[in-house]
Amino acid sequence: MKNSLVIGPEALPALADFVRQRAPSRLFVLADTNTARDCYPLLAPHLPAHEQLTIAAGEEYKTLATCGQVWAWLTQHQADRHALLVCLGGGVVTDLGGFCAATYKRGVACAVLPTTLLAQVDAGVGGKTGVDFEGFKNHIGVFQEPAGVFIDPGFLATLPPAELRSGYAEIIKHALIADAAAFADLGGLDAAAVADWTPIIRHSVALKEQIVALDPHEAGPRKLLNFGHTVGHALESYLLTQAGREVRHGEAVAAGLICESWLSVQRGLLPAAELAEVQEVVGAAFGKISFITLETEAIAAYAVQDKKNRGDVINCTLLRGLGHGVFDQPITLAEVAASLQYYNSI
Repeated sequence: MKNSLVIGPEALPALADFVRQRAPSRLFVLADTNTARDCYPLLAPHLPAHEQLTIAAGEEYKTLATCGQVWAWLTQHQADRHALLVCLGGGVVTDLGGFCAATYKRGVACAVLPTTLLAQVDAGVGGKTGVDFEGFKNHIGVFQEPAGVFIDPGFLATLPPAELRSGYAEIIKHALIADAAAFADLGGLDAAAVADWTPIIRHSVALKEQIVALDPHEAGPRKLLNFGHTVGHALESYLLTQAGREVRHGEAVAAGLICESWLSVQRGLLPAAELAEVQEVVGAAFGKISFITLETEAIAAYAVQDKKNRGDVINCTLLRGLGHGVFDQPITLAEVAASLQYYNSI
């Protein structure tokens, strides 16, 4: 990552130094209703005079309509291209805020303070921004590296256990595609009982940074980071249309890790014994997501809009053994549905 990255309890003082050195024309802070309540009071003392906007919390508000609110707010407060937008939140705030910054007046600088485990190890790092559209995850967006990422694990104390587990899915993913030894170390880890996430976050972010550095715009190796997401995004998107059945991103990805590991076995890439290891680690942290067999085709249909696809080909990332991802593996809708049926059967 070519811009500022600080991980640890020194993150907020480092942000203060970053703002002083950058000397933006105006400073803005974007939060959601949760982070405005729980995290903004920890941040505000470190900042000079600024404007603050609170948007509604939740994936259902990760839309162009919410972007309109942010753009209007920046316009009303006469933000120019030398302004700085600080995004304080989980993946919804970092993705949406980064997209708003990248597109407002063709781009203003953005600093990211991820407050959830998922955002700290994944969504807040790597320069992907975007919003959901027509029911499809992150359908509209751009690649735009933030000017700085400041990760304070202390924010994790504000999270309920279910949110910690959601981020843990991305940590498992990073290990599965790039570090078999790290995956082995995850066996038996209780995400709700970790006293200090700092070393785990640093290692997981380092794995992601190594991949992003090779391929910033996802033309090749960066597709590895989508392991678990072809099926996981399809499941998450489908359940977002079912009132009362919505699931967290990490919960859907956890299911996707099992489904796509199973597909790896079907392709002869992954030994069945290693699939059992994936299921053991994922199953220890995540409950099963409920759906019926009759829904599998409707869920699978969402994979047609996956961003890795080319033409009519659904491109998936699979495993060639634990710790070794392989991208651009063509799969069919029938295979996506079959993997969901397998997940339902275990």
